[in-house]
Amino acid sequence: MTAPNHASGTEAALRQDIVDYGRRFAPSGLSQGTSGNLSVRWRMGEHDGLLITPSGVDYGRMSAQDLPFMRLDDGSWSGPLKPSSEWRFHRDIYLARPEVGAIVHAHPTHTTALAVQRRELPAFHYMVAMAGGRDIRCAPYATYGTEALSHNALAALQGRRACLLANHGLIAVGANLASAFALAIEVEQLAQQYLLALATGTPVILPDDEMDRVLEAFKSYGANAQRSSTAS
Repeated sequence: MTAPNHASGTEAALRQDIVDYGRRFAPSGLSQGTSGNLSVRWRMGEHDGLLITPSGVDYGRMSAQDLPFMRLDDGSWSGPLKPSSEWRFHRDIYLARPEVGAIVHAHPTHTTALAVQRRELPAFHYMVAMAGGRDIRCAPYATYGTEALSHNALAALQGRRACLLANHGLIAVGANLASAFALAIEVEQLAQQYLLALATGTPVILPDDEMDRVLEAFKSYGANAQRSSTAS
């Protein structure tokens, strides 16, 4: 796959998208305060890179001009504020996954409750397939912002669009920020449902062949919305 083409969107529009979705973190329940981070793939001049939220800035006060640009090749950056401390796995995901156009990292309550137990999300519900596989893996723990964490996240995301991070939170990726953000919310809802099921009984896990049928059906899921977005 080739990298998503953002030629139809301007840099100013993408910067504003990041600001707008950042301000939706708290109301959506995905993250509070300055936790979590967002990025979009962007090419500036001759350099492939990303626009990412800055480190330690409250989303309610963040402006489009605050967002640093980071090059994919060497990790250098430019802008008035330094990038998020989690920039490494953002950059590494874009390098490894050319189809990814945006990344959402957050610390939602229910997903994190599973992550601190180092549990995956199994196929207790067919919507788990929205993340691209039969389950949603939990990456092994590593200190935030480190190369080790990036390595663990990339492995957990193999063949997936979302993963949990042990004792940390979640990562969701998508072709654009809207799809990545929507997936993050879906994973949090699934985590809430799974925890409730565990608290009240023993969830019945769907068999692999059923999840494979769902995954096949999901290949055309949302096609109308995608065509509508392209036409606009």
